[in-house]
Amino acid sequence: MKTGFAGLGVMGAPMGRHLIAAGFPAAGYNRSPDKALTWAAATGGTFAATVADAARDAELFILCVGNDDDVRQVVAEALPHLAPGAVIVDHTTTSAKVAREMSALAAGQGAFFIDAPVSGGQAGAENGQLSVMAGGDADALARVEPALKSYSKAIQHMGPSGAGQLTKMVNQICIAGVVQGLAEAVHFAQQAGLDTDAAYAAVSKGAAQSWQMDNRWKTMAEGRFDFGFAVDWMRKDLGLVLDEARANGSHLALTALVDQFYSEVQSMGGSRWDTSSLAARLQDRKRPA
Repeated sequence: MKTGFAGLGVMGAPMGRHLIAAGFPAAGYNRSPDKALTWAAATGGTFAATVADAARDAELFILCVGNDDDVRQVVAEALPHLAPGAVIVDHTTTSAKVAREMSALAAGQGAFFIDAPVSGGQAGAENGQLSVMAGGDADALARVEPALKSYSKAIQHMGPSGAGQLTKMVNQICIAGVVQGLAEAVHFAQQAGLDTDAAYAAVSKGAAQSWQMDNRWKTMAEGRFDFGFAVDWMRKDLGLVLDEARANGSHLALTALVDQFYSEVQSMGGSRWDTSSLAARLQDRKRPA
């Protein structure tokens, strides 16, 4: 299956690497050509100087870019060059609206568009352990699923176009609440004078356990946030969530509050800190004498 890949950043580059290692030859494009050249040299992939070069005669075209407008631009540039009946798989987190737009655009040119945002972060991409939530034509998804499995541990078809993005919004709502609760728990443990390592050992095997607790408790307690999924990206995602909530009548008071907390983190200079940096808002509040 000839494959093109656009967007070789912290997520796309390792995803493309797994794709090639699994036997799917791919041409890779990135807006910064140096990244695409480095990726091609490291993986044995083909360097593509343009989106058109990456898409030329591709049966599968994957993108992992920044936002709605990036997706619109890349898909529009790719479509005229794809093989007949090609499947476009978009791993970008976007609005459900743009997913539906791109699906209609692709269908008009004899192609299929699958909105397929992922969860698992950079570590999941590096380890080939992403969770994919997909919207669009089920048969088209089944055709390309062997390729997607090269970097995924789970692929769930959620329904028609846009359903994948809506499911990713559910994911981000869950994360926002869990991380804020975890930040407050760490803060409380420190204020109470508890050994935070011992507190983690005590609570992490019971009902409070979560991926965030297992992977972020220690770094939160240590005040380390210079890694992981950036606050800027999370605010983009939560903006999509809140826009959709206004449209469908959802009441997301906690999500809106956590979004504001992330704006405080940005004002502290934490735009590129990990989402666990919600704890940073609390760390200058000293234990009373």
